[in-house]
Amino acid sequence: MTSDSKGKAPSSDDKFSILQRHPIFRGLDPAALDQLRRYCKTRTLKRGTAVFSKGDPGNSLYGVISGTLRIGVSSADGREAMFNLVGAGEIVGEIALLDGRERTADAIATTDCELLVIDRREFMPFLQSQPVLAANIIELLCTRLRWISDHVEQVILPNLPGRLAKALVRLAEKAESRSANQKLTITQLEISQMVGMSRESINKQLRAWEKQKWVRISRGSIVVLNKDALDEIAERGVEN
Repeated sequence: MTSDSKGKAPSSDDKFSILQRHPIFRGLDPAALDQLRRYCKTRTLKRGTAVFSKGDPGNSLYGVISGTLRIGVSSADGREAMFNLVGAGEIVGEIALLDGRERTADAIATTDCELLVIDRREFMPFLQSQPVLAANIIELLCTRLRWISDHVEQVILPNLPGRLAKALVRLAEKAESRSANQKLTITQLEISQMVGMSRESINKQLRAWEKQKWVRISRGSIVVLNKDALDEIAERGVEN
């Protein structure tokens, strides 16, 4: 099979490039990137497998090569809350990796996944020698704090359309940054766990927006057709 044959599995360099393109590693010189490449290992997971669980030691950083991870927590009585979906080209696990403490949430593969893994024992000495990387991590943590603030605001909004629209807009922007479309691989149950409303309420609202051709609903996914309309609702917190 030639190098440009269809269906050929990505090379190790191709896999690393997904992590390399992440903003956290922006500005690193070639020698530093080559050193980082040597630290990377790959891990494949089947759908439903836990990457890590809340309370586990934070001993690795993960970059998603393919697939999607669900970030959330479960209560003792079985209730679940979802914080985020992490897809190809994104990283996860940086908080516990940096402070060496326990994981603050669960990360579960919602599809078959392939991950790049960097061990904390190798990453921390590398970080100390790379001021550009340290600055990028500070910027990333600031982004995470803003996201948390936005998520808390979203959950406490009293109006369902505003909460749901805000979640869909944020997910659509992430999906668009990875590809040309705004298809969200997410179930209505997962959306309900993200915004803190019942699945029935979510379905009713999505059906209303589908009639207006703002979204298209299919099994296991939602396509955002009119992001501007949802964005307006998200900004106001209410629907017309």
